[in-house]
Formats: sequence, C-alpha cells, structure tokens
Amino acid sequence: MRKKLKYKLWEALLSVLPVAALVLAVSFTPLAPLTWTERAVFAVSALLLIVGIGLFNVGADIAMTPMGRYMGEGLTKSRRLLVLLLVSFLLGVLITVAEPDLSVLAGQVGAVISPTLLIICVGVGVGLFLVLAVIRMIRKTDLTALLLFFYMLLFAFSALLIAGGAQSFLPLSFDSGGVTTGPITVPFIMALGLGIAQTLGGRSAEENSFGLIALCSVGPVLAVLLLSLFAGRGEISWPLPDYSVMTGFDPALWELVKDTAWDVGKSLLLMAAFFALLQAIVLRLPGKKLLQIGAGLVFAFVGLVVFLVAVAVGFMPVGFRLGRLITAFSDKAMLAFAFVIGMLVVLAEPAVHVLNQQVEEVTGGTVTKRQMVVALSVGVGVSLGLSILRLIYGFSVLYYLIPGYLLSLGLSFFVPKIYTAIAFDSGGVASGPLTSSFILPMAIGACVSLRGADAVLDFAFGVVALVAMTPLITIQSLGFRAIVTRKARAASKMRKILSADDAQIIYFDYEEGRS
Repeated sequence: MRKKLKYKLWEALLSVLPVAALVLAVSFTPLAPLTWTERAVFAVSALLLIVGIGLFNVGADIAMTPMGRYMGEGLTKSRRLLVLLLVSFLLGVLITVAEPDLSVLAGQVGAVISPTLLIICVGVGVGLFLVLAVIRMIRKTDLTALLLFFYMLLFAFSALLIAGGAQSFLPLSFDSGGVTTGPITVPFIMALGLGIAQTLGGRSAEENSFGLIALCSVGPVLAVLLLSLFAGRGEISWPLPDYSVMTGFDPALWELVKDTAWDVGKSLLLMAAFFALLQAIVLRLPGKKLLQIGAGLVFAFVGLVVFLVAVAVGFMPVGFRLGRLITAFSDKAMLAFAFVIGMLVVLAEPAVHVLNQQVEEVTGGTVTKRQMVVALSVGVGVSLGLSILRLIYGFSVLYYLIPGYLLSLGLSFFVPKIYTAIAFDSGGVASGPLTSSFILPMAIGACVSLRGADAVLDFAFGVVALVAMTPLITIQSLGFRAIVTRKARAASKMRKILSADDAQIIYFDYEEGRS
C-alpha cells in the first residue's frame, strides 16, 4: 500500500507541477500580475491538489474500480435483467446527484436555473442513458449507430431551443454533459461496464467494455435541453459569482470544507450502500476483499475532499483573475495561454489517470497511456484555443459543436470500433472538476474583460462542451493513423514480394517433403 501511494503521489506531482509552474511564472509577468496572497494561496492549493489526486487514485484502484467490476459481474451472472437495469438506473441517478462536478456548475448558474432542478434533471438523464448503455452491451448493439442517432436528436432540440428564443441555454446544456462524468462517476461506471463485458464474453468484450461514459454524457445534455425548452424564455440575466481568494482565516473556507466533505461522503455512501446490498444478495465476497475496499473508500474520500477544496480555494479565483488580466493585456496572448494551459491541465484531472490505466490494460497495450495523454492534451489545448476565438469574435457554440461532432461521428465509420468507444468516453472524462473549477472561471474572466458580465452565459459557457468534444477527434485520429500505417506496411510487403526474383523464391514439394 505504501509503495502504491508513493507512486501515485509522484505521478500526481508530475501532472500538477507543469500547470502550477506555468501559472506562477505568468503571475510575475505583465500579463497577469497576481498579488502575493493569490500566489501563496495558489501554491498551497497546488500542493494540496497533488496530495488529493494521489490519495484519490489509490482509492480508485483498490476500492471504486473493484466495486464497479464486482457489481457488473455479479448482476450479469445472476441473469436478472430487470434487477440489473433497475440498479443501473438508480446508480446513475444517485451518484450523479452527488457528483461534485455537477454541484460546481449548478452553483455557478443558480440565478438562471434552480440548482436542485438542474441536478435532478441531469441525474435522471444519466440514469436513463446508463440503462440504455447496459442494454447495448447485452444486445451487442453498434455504439456508432446509437451515438449518431442521439447526437442528431440533440441538434434537432437545439434548433427548437433557438426557435423558442432560449438560445442562451445552449452552452449550459452541452456543458452539463461534460461535468456529469466526474471523478466519482467515471471509475465506477467504467468498472461496471468492464465487469458486465467480461461476464458476457465474446469477441466484442474488449470493445463493449467502453462506451458507457459516452452514452451517459448524452443524457444530461438532452435532459437540460428539454428543461430549457419549457423553462427558458426571453432574455435572462446572470450575476457574476464571487471569485475572491479565501485564506485560512476566512470562515467561508471551513464552511466549504464541511460542504465538500458532505457532498463527497453522500456519493461514496450511496455507492457503498448499493455494494453492501448486492454483497448480501449476490456477491458474497470474502472479508479480506471487503476490508480492502473499505480502506480504499477512505482514501478516495479524503483525496477527493482535499482535491475539491484546493481547486475551489486556489484554482477557481486564480483562473478567473488570469482570464481577466491576460485578456485585458492582449487577446492574442490569452489565445496562446489558453492553448498551453489546456494541454497541461488535463494531466491533473483525476479521472483521466483512471481512464488511461484501464485503456492500456483492456487493449493489452495496443492503445498506450502515452498515446492517450498526448491525444487528450492536444485535444483539450485546441478546445480552449477555440473557446477564446469564440469569445473574441462572438459566435454561437454550435458553429463548433455541429461540424465537430459530425467529423467525429464520420471518423467512427473508418476506425476500429474500440477507438470510437474510447474516444467518446475520453470526451466525458477530460471535462472533469479542474475544467469546471479552473478553465470555466478563466473563460468567464476573459469574457468579462472582452464583452462584459452580461455576455457570460452566451459566450463563456460552452468551454466544457468543447473540452469534451475535441478528444473525440484526436483519439479517433490515432485509430485512423493506425489503419493507414498498417495498410501502408502491408502494401510495402506485397510490393517486395511481387518484385522479388524467381531465384529468391523457395518452392516446397509437399509430396516429397523437400524443397
């Protein structure tokens, strides 16, 4: 355990250090001259972030991933389809309702849509689409066909929303799909899918183990679009949240710690309660494994609380200040900074490490962690650059989303299906708590500087949706490159065979047994 924790802390240090170093370096330049208090709070938050990510990843490895896999295997082996689907729905709803990422987003748009109503709608959307994802695995339905159908449905509802005069809700709707698949939801749902796929077996088991996150990211967007069709009418106003830095002497800090611990505890207790129920009815795991899972849940709880508090205290206010100051200095400088910070910030997302590890294990090294890291980094960097361009020129997020998703869905017809499943899962995973708590405030700060607070809902929101979209293209591009490379090598070998001299060809006489 100590060796694993040491390795995870080292991995977290390598992930967070580039982001922290870049932000602190920029704070000493005319681009974004932060105060010494802001620098100190950010530096301490970065250290806490390292501790939080390390502890959480240990907990995910020894508790959350095994729990999901055991539940998927146990429910599938029981052959009780209705029970499997009912448990999947309840898990999707309850875990999403307690997902910290969603609470962060809901808190920032509370003046527009009731946070409780938004969270419930998103939870129901995830629950329904988790059921759909499980049915797809059982029936071995093609993931590409389902994604094509539902994304066309999303764009149809988007057109209705624009026609109804509620287009300001569009960025929020697509953002909700990205923040739903956070650090608690991702490891559990991915492991659940892996357990079901391994139990069902078959040649497509490897491919079927991915795709749950992809479909679960669609449900919230559809749910919020439907909510907006009825709730959103006419012009709406959005008051700017308080992004001031908190210190250890601020009473609000301890309220934040308490609320965060409660939110994380609720989510993990729901998972533990479901697991305990299935343990009594179906699983019957030995006590040693249960103790290991219990210890892992403690690690995950402490790590996630530390992570989220660090992000809220240091990264959210500093992100807002950076966006505002750099954009006021130069919008081109903001564009370059957004691209670079996007490439680095995805490395610090806790769920990204869980996804990369599982991808490498399930594909047997065909898709390596290094390939995933490069593809995700480039994708998120490009998405943040595109977001700043949208702020500068002021156009709808649909100008990106429609061609982007059409391109990604088009690529799905030409690449191995496992790349499509991994790509759409990665989109949800990349847009984690650091995106909603650092990148979104940075985009809000840039928007306030360029267009004023009144334009935030139209132009700053949507950045999470873009972060969730671009990895779909970059990761499928890996698959496309693999196919092209394989065909080029095969063609090269065939040319060598055809151009060989007859003297180089060895003939074998099967009857005589000699050449």
